Amino acid sequence: MGEEATHHWIVVLDVENFSSRRDPVQRRVRAAMYRALAEALRRAGITDADTVSEDRGDGVLMLVAPSVSPLLLAGPFVRELDEALGEYAQEANADHALRLRVALHQGLAARDAHGWSGDAVNTACRLVDAQPLRNVLAEALSARLVLAVSDEVHRGVVRHGHRGIDPAAYLRCDFTTKHGETITSWITVPGYPAPPGLPAPGAASSGPGTTSTSPGATGSGPATAGRPPVALHAQTVQGDQVAGDKHVTVHNTGSVRP
Repeated sequence: MGEEATHHWIVVLDVENFSSRRDPVQRRVRAAMYRALAEALRRAGITDADTVSEDRGDGVLMLVAPSVSPLLLAGPFVRELDEALGEYAQEANADHALRLRVALHQGLAARDAHGWSGDAVNTACRLVDAQPLRNVLAEALSARLVLAVSDEVHRGVVRHGHRGIDPAAYLRCDFTTKHGETITSWITVPGYPAPPGLPAPGAASSGPGTTSTSPGATGSGPATAGRPPVALHAQTVQGDQVAGDKHVTVHNTGSVRP
């Protein structure tokens, strides 16, 4: 019989393009991921006693004690993880590249002999696996990670603009699973004033599966002298989702810093 469900901050990490690599490369990339994660937690002041992790093969499910401030997770932890990935990138070749999709959520989770479960865990996994998040990382060529936070975390933490957290760098992205559940996420990319590859606010939709791009908008690479170009689109996409959720419909609305 499992333990009683308790509240946690839930962090999920997933390695980009992991399964396409050879087995020896996968092992080295996994080792690098765990080193970067441990270093980021240490630098952010989050102790081993505050976290428990479950391996996901190509990523990590991490449960963080409610006593840990979410400001540490959305702020210093994400920055330190990005820095640790940057240090690794200086030594790694293209075959061993390590870029992460990261999701942050909160809620009840219960542990049994086989691991952790709960609706909040499922939601966090869907956030990190959502195709829009994959698209953003693919567009952000110079990025080392992309972060999606749930609407609850955005409303309770991000939008208040605490020190080290910039709400204007987040864009809202709603996606609906094949079961009809609509999930709201907010996406940001460290080093970018706004995540590339998501629609600008007020972009007209031409219907599912269509893409409308503003002149010169490519959405690739950070803009050092202003916002990076953003692709305008409304689409139905496919991507790996938890519990077999293979199809998501994306409805994006959000605000971009002027």
